[in-house]
Amino acid sequence: MTTKNGINLLKSTAVAIALLLGTALSNKASAQAARKADKDTKNWEYEIECAGVGTDGTYLVKVWSYSKKANVALDQAKKNAVHGIVFKGFAGGAQGCTAQKPLASSPAIEQEKADFFDLFFADNGKYMKYVGSSGDQVGERVKVGKEYKVGVIVSIQKDALRKDLEAAGIIKGLSSGF
Repeated sequence: MTTKNGINLLKSTAVAIALLLGTALSNKASAQAARKADKDTKNWEYEIECAGVGTDGTYLVKVWSYSKKANVALDQAKKNAVHGIVFKGFAGGAQGCTAQKPLASSPAIEQEKADFFDLFFADNGKYMKYVGSSGDQVGERVKVGKEYKVGVIVSIQKDALRKDLEAAGIIKGLSSGF
């Protein structure tokens, strides 16, 4: 025999189980998307170019990221932009841009300081601190073979990035070589 309170208890339990199941599925999908993005970013497949003159202490760059899913490439643009400032630099040319060397003197530093950079470039890692603004919503999208090439303009706070990398002992200060 089931009472009215017993039926309400069963309904409440069913709703709670449905909510927990929905949350678990959502978290699993989110984790899978993050792993896919990390896999796509693992080889640091991107291009970086100057997009104009930023405010003092910043670089304004355009980053072209690649992935089989356009939204993954868009998500990785900020991470790629910071990686590019640290390890690649960019060419000068149009839009009043001057060529910029990478902040790191050697690309080998990424391997030598892997513990630091694994945490630094983790999803929503410390690298986000240096991304001033970006044009996420207006990224250019080009289909290249089976992948998307997505271009996003990102402002990077390069002075703060340099200062923090020097403080962490990752790169040498500008005055240390003289």
